[in-house]
Amino acid sequence: MKLLKLYQQFLRHYGPQGWWPVSSRNKNGEAALFEICVGAILTQNAAWTNVEKALGSLRHKKLLSARAINQTKPLVLGQVIKSSGYWRQKTKKLKIFSAFLLKNYRGSLKKMFRRPLEELRGELLALWGIGPETADSMLLYAGQRPVFVIDAYTKRLCQKYGVCFKTYLDYQKFFERQLSKIQGRAKVKLFNEFHALIVRWGKNNSNVKSFK
Repeated sequence: MKLLKLYQQFLRHYGPQGWWPVSSRNKNGEAALFEICVGAILTQNAAWTNVEKALGSLRHKKLLSARAINQTKPLVLGQVIKSSGYWRQKTKKLKIFSAFLLKNYRGSLKKMFRRPLEELRGELLALWGIGPETADSMLLYAGQRPVFVIDAYTKRLCQKYGVCFKTYLDYQKFFERQLSKIQGRAKVKLFNEFHALIVRWGKNNSNVKSFK
């Protein structure tokens, strides 16, 4: 399974995916970064179309900030994000993440993402409801850190090629080691685009044999 070759074939077939979609024009601004992190939580077990509805409702209610979420009553917040499903659990996750951000980084994601990668990843994983896929989505798409996001589509793609591992970390190491020659901003860009392309492939139920 030659990942760089597969990436190039996917890119030619599907074209750039333009992930992560945010409403703010300033994709490096605090508002956009926070929207990405909220989206990473809301997209757990949810279709993106339903997540977009929830994000739109949060935006309309002026609740797309750590301070606003922290100050909003759980039942009120839950109703706003209800379209994303599992709203009680996701309300709790959003409030925990927002409180963490306010307490440790004064609400600044830019400050948070300046932390050493492994230390920050550990902090995120220690939060209730933040698993590896969610933490790595925040780190890659909002923090522009070189971590490869592993999801169900990624595992399905690997299985198509007879590549199977036991843990999330094993899959991640497989991707990161094969793509280790790519450095700097190019690596972040490649990880971003490759993961998005794999999701596109998975949703389209494409026949991976055509890319061998």
